[in-house]
Amino acid sequence: MNVSRQQDAGAGAERGPRARTRRLMLETATRLMQSGSTPSVSEVAEAAQVSRATAYRYFPSQAALVHAVVDEALGPILTWQSRSKNAERRVAALIDTAMPRIETFEATFKAALKLSLEQWAQRQAGTLGAEPEFARGHRKVLLQDAVAPLEGRLPPKVHRRLVQSLSLIFGVELVIILKDMWGLGSAEMLSVAQWAASAMVRAAEAEALNEEVKS
Repeated sequence: MNVSRQQDAGAGAERGPRARTRRLMLETATRLMQSGSTPSVSEVAEAAQVSRATAYRYFPSQAALVHAVVDEALGPILTWQSRSKNAERRVAALIDTAMPRIETFEATFKAALKLSLEQWAQRQAGTLGAEPEFARGHRKVLLQDAVAPLEGRLPPKVHRRLVQSLSLIFGVELVIILKDMWGLGSAEMLSVAQWAASAMVRAAEAEALNEEVKS
């Protein structure tokens, strides 16, 4: 699986000063986002002591910058793989891999979520203009891969509903609900996520079995 294909395709090929400048900007943007802000390209350029013209050559928009920082924060989550043929175990393994990392970079993911919500509000008000949209979609691909063993075993509608349901308990939103609202610690939060994920997978399998019996 290559979820990281959404990353800047040319970034890995760069070497020398260009790579160092891009790395400096990413590290600076990450530091700012980990402090709770959602910086513009100009703000990152100023903090990194890079000219605005140079900064915009690497990241032509705030959305492109934040997307790159999010990919950096996701790290090993983007290359997650499982050899298990059991969907429930695969989902559990993905959650075990992803949630501690997401919690570590909680502020970064919250800053990205803030940008997404702000852009939604601007789009509704008709004030977003030509600003590129910050796209979020890694979790869809990851969860589809996690439940891949059920493809063909579940009716398409049930399979789609399972992935959609799992997306509710995967990502920084889980941290916001269980940690911020309910006051749970990391272990409790992970336990609730695993319990809910297992229940969802089993419910989907049971629904598919019932439909098969009826037919």
